Parts: sequence; structure tokens; C-alpha cells
Amino acid sequence: MQKGSIHEEFALKQTAPKIVGSGVMIGGDKVTVAYDLVEQMEYLYVRVVKAKELTKDVTGSCDPYVEVKVGNYKGITKHFEKKINPEWNYVFAFSQDRLQASYIEVCVKDKDVVLDDMIGRVVFDLVDVPRRVPPDSSLAPQWYRLEDKRGEKLKKGEIMLAVWRGTQADEAFCDAWHSDAAAVGSEGISRIRGKVYLSPRLWYIRVNVIECQDLLPSEKNRQPECCVKVMCGNQVLKTKISPIKSCNPMWNEDLVFVVAEPFEEPLVITVEDKVGSNFEFLGKCVLPLSIVPRRLDNKPVPSKWHNLEKHTVVEGEKKETKFASKIHMRLSLDGGYHVLDESIHYSSDFKPTSKLLWRSSIGLLELGIISATGLSAMKSKDGRGTTDAYCVAKYGPKWVRTRTIIDSLSPQWNEQYTWEVHDPCTVITVGVFDNGYLQGGKCTSIGKVRIRLSTLETEKVYTHSYPLIVLHPSGVKKMGEVQLAVRFSCTSYVNMLSKYTQPLFPKMHYAHPMSISQQDFLRFQTIQILSTRLGRAEPPLKKEVVDYMLDAGSHIWSIRRAKANFFRLIYVVSPILAIGKWFDQICHWKNPLTTILIHILFVILVLYPELIVPTFFVYLFLIGIWHYRLKPRHPPHMDIHISHAHGVFPDDLDEEFDTFPTSRGSDKVRMRYDRLRSIGGRIQTVIGDLATQGERLHSLLSWRDPRASALFVTFCLFAAIVMYVTPFQVVALLIGIYVLRHPRFRHKLPPLSTSFFKRLPARADCML
Repeated sequence: MQKGSIHEEFALKQTAPKIVGSGVMIGGDKVTVAYDLVEQMEYLYVRVVKAKELTKDVTGSCDPYVEVKVGNYKGITKHFEKKINPEWNYVFAFSQDRLQASYIEVCVKDKDVVLDDMIGRVVFDLVDVPRRVPPDSSLAPQWYRLEDKRGEKLKKGEIMLAVWRGTQADEAFCDAWHSDAAAVGSEGISRIRGKVYLSPRLWYIRVNVIECQDLLPSEKNRQPECCVKVMCGNQVLKTKISPIKSCNPMWNEDLVFVVAEPFEEPLVITVEDKVGSNFEFLGKCVLPLSIVPRRLDNKPVPSKWHNLEKHTVVEGEKKETKFASKIHMRLSLDGGYHVLDESIHYSSDFKPTSKLLWRSSIGLLELGIISATGLSAMKSKDGRGTTDAYCVAKYGPKWVRTRTIIDSLSPQWNEQYTWEVHDPCTVITVGVFDNGYLQGGKCTSIGKVRIRLSTLETEKVYTHSYPLIVLHPSGVKKMGEVQLAVRFSCTSYVNMLSKYTQPLFPKMHYAHPMSISQQDFLRFQTIQILSTRLGRAEPPLKKEVVDYMLDAGSHIWSIRRAKANFFRLIYVVSPILAIGKWFDQICHWKNPLTTILIHILFVILVLYPELIVPTFFVYLFLIGIWHYRLKPRHPPHMDIHISHAHGVFPDDLDEEFDTFPTSRGSDKVRMRYDRLRSIGGRIQTVIGDLATQGERLHSLLSWRDPRASALFVTFCLFAAIVMYVTPFQVVALLIGIYVLRHPRFRHKLPPLSTSFFKRLPARADCML
């Protein structure tokens, strides 16, 4: 019962929101149809454009601002100092679910030190407010004469306004001040708005260092040991020490960096000479990235010679030498690669950098971020727990961020977004965060969800409540649930199916592949670049958000992940083990009827070998059809059992959340090191056993054991003669009948072949 309750708590739940796309809500106007994956939310919009000829105070001027009041809700624009014709162009959005008033009051006030004076006002009845239905054009604002408190028109003073009813589909929704964020000042409004971000276009720049010529080391009698250091922004790579120790060294070594458009940092190439444990500067070359040629395939670009600048310091001044050493390099911006910013296993994009290599999209992905329930309190306010929640979704280079719902553990966003899909075998990531910008702190992650598009049926709307599962140092915890609606629409089914036959990555990944360590380094640098660039936007997408969405720390060692991957491997090989057990039961006649049927099938296949391959594929076809009725009805989600998070030990969690390098005490580190040594010892034993079996196989013909090799060679000659004079079907039939013989004709000793193989020599006895 306890396991069942835990499974239910972290399980995916199907929901039935009132949306048109799922068929729960029938009909609706244009707004509802346009946003058919979210629930319709009614808003009252007030656009304050500008005012003119405002009344001056005793000082001969005024500091005007506008206050919009609807019941208990009040929105305020910024004020202008000493301006009688101000312009605001500000939009207020009041949620109609919370309105308990019959009129709207728009007041123009004069900001004062003690008490703000009212210049005039305009009052609208809610019944008379028109409704705007997109795609109609926006409602044109009009001039309204200001009134005093008694309702009498003022001689001077007008304000330009537009008041209408709409939904979240309105264009003004994203930039509007919302009534549910009334506690946020005008300065903090920009930090809670929803925005769409685009990742900068990322390139791999390849620096092929070929050779140098006429280097001038400080010690002329010593042969220099030269290397080349290349720096691009914060990325620094070095070549190996040249094997040719002379003033004309050669390398022919590739160094690869990540750069983002627009290119800001130059490429700095420095040649150094290793003198003892230090490096002596021999010259440098600074190249702007704008002059680097771009290539789309594996064809090499022309190489060039570049002068190396070397400065000598004389009495604090730089003096250039007349003679210049040279460096020979081949530079290229490789647009045929896809720059990895996510893990390969759940990447959202595989397109190459250059748009010239892009193919047409195969469909559309639509995501409706509806709401969240039961969120954990991430901060305290007035003695109670609260959360300022917003969502971030990433697919390809497009990031979307919903508006922040202030002070709510059950926020409702009801925002819908769309992406073009170029590959069905991609994953969209949706994260929920607590907005810490308002308090001047960092954003805290609440949880995230990954949805693989290939697991979705086309044109079907999936509405589920996904658990937000997070691993804390105290253990796994459910932080709440987020309700999403997802639809994957396919424009060409044939093109989508053809994607399954094409390479996952662009051609350059296979024509000129990179090493695993190179990919890890470049991915880390890519995440740093994205964090910096997206952090410059307004509102910024901070580094902690980008790192969490891209799983920046997934490469750090974790014993929990190691166990989880081990059990995943056991699950994969379990069918093979099951087939082995089933065949052993057949050989031992556990079920005589099944064994007899297998004998008959075996005889048929031996007599008619052309039926073997068709029978195999028919068997796979029948298994697939049988499993069709058991296919998953819901998209996959974070699973605590697969992650091995439900039974993890506290010390394992403490190790996983430790910093790198470690910040724990020496005793704790020694204990973990000893544990890692014991795990490594077991792995070492398994690898040694596998190596032993391979060496025994090699020793069959190596004559290391002359008697064993003589026996094996004699057996091979005898087997060749027998196979030559005996039909193959007869030999196969006799071997099969021998393997499937009745237990009465078996004994418990191992077979002769196994005994012979285990007696073969290996090189384990040669190891220290």
C-alpha cells in the first residue's frame, strides 16, 4: 500500500481542462479558437496614451501621473516632473474573475510631497465597455475631457484612452500591467512580464595551426620547444609542444572554439617557448572573426600566413621589431555542424548552424501552459510561505517565459506558444521557477518536465498534470504539479517518416567527427555563452535558469546515477537472459509439449533453411502486433524509480550535491574515496574476466600452450573433413538433437568444449 501511494503521488495524471482543442469546450469565438490549448481568461484593458493641457498648480507646473481604479484594484503609471502634456502609452489589464465593481475610474493626479492632488478624472460603466475580438485591429484611443469630483467638465485638460474587453490572446497582454501583480512597483513590472527569447546563432570556429617560420627565441644557442596558445573570449586552448625543436616548428593540429553572432571577441594567437617550467612569449597575432571564411562542408579553406607581432620593452615603452616571424594557419567558421547546447539524449534541435543547409519543417508543436497546483513555498512573506512562479519552455533556439504570478501557490498562466518542428525525435523542456529578481536574489528552480515529440500522436491534444520532482539533499520531493496541453501537428507525414531514415546530426559530424572530450568542452562553453547573452535581455533570463534548463551539471559523478544506469542496462539485457532461461527449460524438457513443438520447428528450418529469415521477421511482426495493445497512452515523464531516487542513501545525496572541487572534510572524502575504490575494484575484476576470456580465445592458434593448440588444429581438420563429406542439414540436425536431448541422457558435469576452453592459458599470470 505504501509503494502504491508513492507511485500515485509521483504519477502522471490526465486532466480535462475547459479548452477547445481537447473537445471539452464546444464552440467559442475567434479568441477561443486562436488559443485552443488554454482556458479562456477574460480581462478588462485600459490603455492610457497621453494627456494635454493639464491644469497647473500654484508653482506654475504639475507632476502628472494616472491612477486607474477598478474596485479594490489600482494601477499607477510613472509620473513626469513639470510636464502638462505627458505621454505614457501604458496598458493595464484587470482580471474580470476578481472584479467586484460596476465602473472604471481613471484619475489624473499631481504628485506632491505631502498629498497628491487630483487634476481630473474620467469614469466608465463596465456595461458599456466594448469587446474586442482578434484578429480585429486594436481599438483606437479617443480624447476624453476630464471631470472634477462633482462630475463637471473641466475647461482644460484631456486624456487619450482606450478601454475594451479581451482575453490573453490580445496583443497588449504581454506588455500590460496585470492586476494580480498589484504589489509590484512600476520599476519591477519589466521583471515579471512574459517574453520570447532567441538564442544567438552559434558557430564552431576551427583553427588549424600548421607551422611557424623564423621564430626568434631569447637564447639563440638553444633549440626552442614551441607551442601555440589560442584565446577566444574566455576560451583558451593550447597545441602540444612541437616535435620539431627548431625555429621553424610544425604542428598541423586543430583547435575548435564556440562563438556567437554578433562576433564580439577577436581571436588571439600567441606563440610560446617552454623554458623549464615557464613559457616565454615569442609573438602574437590578433584576428577579428569577421574576416574568417565560412564553410558548409568538409572541403578545406585556403591557408594563410600571418605576421607575429613581438614587442620589446625599452624604458617602459613598447618598441616594435622590424623583422616579423610568421605563423601558417587555416581558419574557418564551420556552419555544417550543429552546436550542442543540450545533452544528445534529450536535445531539442539537430539543425546545422548555417541556414543554407536547413530543410523545410515537418510540423508544428503547440504548447499550452495552463496552471500549476500545490507548489511548495519557496520564500516567506508576512509570516507565511509563498511563491512567485513563472514557467520557461525551450525548444530549439526559441525560449519562452510566461509572466510571473505573484504570491500564489496555484498560479494560472493560460499562455500558448508555437514552435516549428524539423525533427520528430526531439524533446521540449518546460521548467517552473520562483522569481527572485523582485527581492534582488536568484531564481530558484521548482521542477521541470521533458516531453519527447516522437512519443506523441499527431493532431492529438495531450492534457496532463505533470509532477514537478526535484532531488534535494534530504531526498526526492514533489514540489507540485504543472498542467500542460501539448499538440504535435504534422504538415507532411511522408517527410516525417523519412526523418527516421536520415542521420541524426548534420553530415559534418560524420565527415569530420569530434572526440567526446572535445564535445564536452564545447558544450560547457556554449552554455556559458548562452547564459551571458540571454542574461543581457530585458527581462533577463538569468544564468541559474539557463543552467537548470540545459542540465549544465549532468556530467558530474553521482553514485545514484551510476546505479540507475546499471539497472537500466540490466533491464535492456533482461530479454536476452529470459530467452536463455526459456531455452534452458526447453533443453531440460520442463514442458514436454513445447519441447516437441520446438523439435518439429527445428527440423523444418533445417530441411528448409530459406524459411529461417522470413520466420524470424514474422515472429518480430507478431510480437509487435501483440504489444500494440499495451502501448503507452500517455507521454513519458520524470520517473523516480528509473532515476533510482526513491531508495537513495543520505550520504549518496550529500556526495551528489557536493561542490566541485569538494568542500567536505577529509574524513568524509577519505570514506568516499575508499568506497569508490571498492566499486572500482569490482569493475576491474569484471573487466579482467572479460579480458581473460578474450585471451583464451586468442591462444587457440597462438601455440602458447602447444598441446591445446595441437588438439584444436586437429579438431579443425577433422571437422573440415566431416563437414565436406556430410551434408550441412545432417550436421545441423544432429547438433540440434544433441543440444535438445532428454535430461535422461544428460549429466551434471560441464561439456567437453567448456572444460577445454577454461584450461586455455591467459595473460593474467603475467600481471604484477
